[in-house]
Amino acid sequence: MTRYLIIGNGVAGTTAAEFIRKEDQAGPITLITEEDLPFYYRIRLPEFVAGTITEERLLAKKPEWYAEQKITLLTGRLVVAIDPKAKAVTTDRERPLPYDRLLLATGSHSFVPPIKGASLAGVFTLRGIGDARAISTYAARVERVVVIGGGLLGLEIGQALRTLGKQVTVVEFLPRLLPRQLDAEGASRLKQIMETRLGFSFRLAARTMEIAGKERVTGVVLESGETLPGEMVILSAGVRANLDLAIAMGLDHDKGIKVNERMETSLAGIFAAGDVAEFGGHPPNGIWPTAMQQGKIAGINIAGGAAVYTGTTMANMLKVVGIDLAAAGDIDADNRYEAHITATDSTYRKIVTDNKKIIGCILLGDTSDYGKLTTAITEKKELESL
Repeated sequence: MTRYLIIGNGVAGTTAAEFIRKEDQAGPITLITEEDLPFYYRIRLPEFVAGTITEERLLAKKPEWYAEQKITLLTGRLVVAIDPKAKAVTTDRERPLPYDRLLLATGSHSFVPPIKGASLAGVFTLRGIGDARAISTYAARVERVVVIGGGLLGLEIGQALRTLGKQVTVVEFLPRLLPRQLDAEGASRLKQIMETRLGFSFRLAARTMEIAGKERVTGVVLESGETLPGEMVILSAGVRANLDLAIAMGLDHDKGIKVNERMETSLAGIFAAGDVAEFGGHPPNGIWPTAMQQGKIAGINIAGGAAVYTGTTMANMLKVVGIDLAAAGDIDADNRYEAHITATDSTYRKIVTDNKKIIGCILLGDTSDYGKLTTAITEKKELESL
């Protein structure tokens, strides 16, 4: 009987456990996570900060699901060592746990830029439920917040704090918001909506030089010389893969743990998936569909099946600060291809083509055609076919 051990209870790890159980109804499965909650929707943490949902509503899988699937879930455990020769994992609370097949789905952590003052009280990142709890508690005593980073998470946590009545200024190093999902025109329209309807302030193409304060945050100093007052700072500067365990084991890695099309690492019997995995020379992209698909492939193969991962089309369907947004494929921010654009006061629609074939799209304000367009991108359909 094969013993399966999964480190990480996010979407990759949980999906893998689900597909292992479909392939193998008898083998024991153990899931280990540092967090004190079962698998939850990380993308909904800003809603928790805003007070619009409870911790219970964050949960993607209730405790009963693990029992039904005969999965042993160990929460609040820190993995301190893995011995691939002995095939054992040691946590900070148990004796070594034996395994036959191991999946590393350890995810990623928030990147903290080397900014002076980043360690002051009142400076936060948002990655897990612990961060969200801390932000909620601290926000109760402040009025002004500076968010460093104009990506998706930065805007979402900014909106959560606006919901709580805080003044929010977003500082973005690049000249536009959501650089991964929007081109210049789409980003400009989103910025205008957020300023006029939602009360945000922005500083674009702005570099943060220092987070000011002695013990607690008092503001943010920009390269231009401007000081933005604020009693709280949220750093939203991207994520980095959690590679400590992989490095200690000697696994091949770069920005992530290198895996093949079966999600196998450089050591036999050890697999990786999700935000920690690097496939085909591409660094982890940090999107939910990728982690879910990789978790599925890893789960099937760990249990002895035969599944092949060929990559995941970059696609996001989001509700950014209450505004529907979808982006897929190549959004052509540099205007290299032909673009078919239609726009109104409340919508922006861009379909990118190369030799008449649809290769990407942006839908802001109206995402009703998203499914049709992503299928067209994947199947390389011509625009006229729609």
